Amino acid sequence: MKHHRNAPAATLTDPRVTPNILAAGAVLWRSVPDQASGEPVIEIALVHRPKYDDWSLPKGKLDPGETPVITAVREVAEETGLNSALGRYLGHVTYPVTGHRKLKRVDYWAARVVDGAFEANLEVDVLEWRRLDTVMDALSYPMDRTIVRNFLRQPADTATLLLVRHGKAGRSDRWAGDDDDRPLEKAGRTQARALVPNLLAFGATEIVSAPPVRCVQTVTPLAAALGVEPELEPLFSETGYDAAPDAARKRARDLVDEGRVRVICSQGKVIPDLLDWWAAEDGITLPPARNRKGSVWVLSLYRGRLVAADHLDRALVPTDLPRH
Repeated sequence: MKHHRNAPAATLTDPRVTPNILAAGAVLWRSVPDQASGEPVIEIALVHRPKYDDWSLPKGKLDPGETPVITAVREVAEETGLNSALGRYLGHVTYPVTGHRKLKRVDYWAARVVDGAFEANLEVDVLEWRRLDTVMDALSYPMDRTIVRNFLRQPADTATLLLVRHGKAGRSDRWAGDDDDRPLEKAGRTQARALVPNLLAFGATEIVSAPPVRCVQTVTPLAAALGVEPELEPLFSETGYDAAPDAARKRARDLVDEGRVRVICSQGKVIPDLLDWWAAEDGITLPPARNRKGSVWVLSLYRGRLVAADHLDRALVPTDLPRH
């Protein structure tokens, strides 16, 4: 994917202009001991592409049917040989492609190295790990430096908690039984399956679900992929939360773990209140969100404090755009 050194560093403001080339990438990082002090230091991976003789962040175009989340992990693996787990959303850049009447949008996430090893390939011949005090000068493009600055605004080693609103279920006024037994409809089952690769991209390991059937069914495909059983937590149901909001909020905080990425599946009258409380407690501003069924909040925490909350709605919708 070619970048241009004179490309603008910010999104175009004309509301009539829609990007028609979509891509995604990551600030891939690792923690290593400092050679002098032995203290952990953060390094960021830069890739060199011989075709363009540039140094950039790993990134690439969406394949048909992919979401930006899935693309970011795939492109990192293809260009670096390293498997990663996404964390905090770092924003996007949009710019015109020189020589074409096209706009490209690239979404970025922080990504922690999980395993793997670099091998030179057709696109990338060198991977270089750079400490934070040298990475800016090494990058070829201003837009990459903008994304790295976004990365540096918060600590790298955040813990991740994934908060999912259950998928679409049949209308309550057409359901004769107990409302907690109301199942997902066909569209909701499709959403549940689509969530799997997206949640795995963030390194999901465990699942806690409100007891209503539609919540459990939303995370059942993920549970099958992980080989785990969802833990049922009545506090995350609408009735349980309404009866004991303080206990539910404490339970959510207690599920944050630096070594594990837990998924909570809850309901529409729980999630907004829980997040409003959490954001106010820890002093952050939530991005605007419709909190639609099947959407996900990615919560990033550092030493127990919420430092970022990113809502995945558009980013979970697969694209059928052809590759350019």
